[in-house]
Amino acid sequence: MSYSIDRFFEGANLDEVEARTRQALANAGFGVLTEIDVKAAMKKKLDKDMDGYLILGACNPGMAREAIGLEPKVGAMLPCNVILRKIPGGLEVSAVDPQASMQAIENTELSAVAGKVRDRLAGVVAAI
Repeated sequence: MSYSIDRFFEGANLDEVEARTRQALANAGFGVLTEIDVKAAMKKKLDKDMDGYLILGACNPGMAREAIGLEPKVGAMLPCNVILRKIPGGLEVSAVDPQASMQAIENTELSAVAGKVRDRLAGVVAAI
């Protein structure tokens, strides 16, 4: 099982795909709680250059509440990260597959919630 849901955008630029990603997340009921500009962090902390790489920590509050109600420590695995990274020929968007990341937790009800979140994130990636 793959641990991410991926889509490649040929010739796309980061700013354009970021805006489309944020809109697709919002349309699916996700908010962006955190964002990490990895490119800027590597330059600042290590003085190393790298291609564009952005991590958006997305959360659907209703589903997060449901998951935490079923498994209180699941917050260690939240939010659902979506990355945008520049690769040769364009840009790749990858969203975490919650079902893959939750396999370590033996809780069938939580697995069902993770499946619903996965379906929504797959829809987000497809809608970008």
